[in-house]
Amino acid sequence: MKKQHDQKFKEDAIAYYNTHKDLGVKGCATNLGIGYSTLQKWLKQFKETGSVPTRGSGNYASAEHAEIASLKRELRDTRDALDVLKKAISILGK
Repeated sequence: MKKQHDQKFKEDAIAYYNTHKDLGVKGCATNLGIGYSTLQKWLKQFKETGSVPTRGSGNYASAEHAEIASLKRELRDTRDALDVLKKAISILGK
C-alpha cells in the first residue's frame, strides 16, 4: 500500500534536496526513506507549479468529488447489507 506523506514532509524533502544537491536525488531519497521516483516527481511538480499538491485520505478536489465518494461508500454498504440478508433468507428458508 502506498504511504501518504503530508504537505509539510513534502516541502521539507524538497528543501532537504535543495540544501544537499551534492547527494543527488537518489541519495536524498534514500536518506529520507522515500523512493527515488517519488522525490523526483515532487521536485518536478514543485518546479512547475511552485507547490506540491497533497491529496490525503478525505481530501477531495471539489465538493462534488466528496459527495460522489460518499455515495459510492453508501452504495457499497447497502449492497453488502443486501447480500447478508439474501444469505440469511436462503439459510432460514431451508
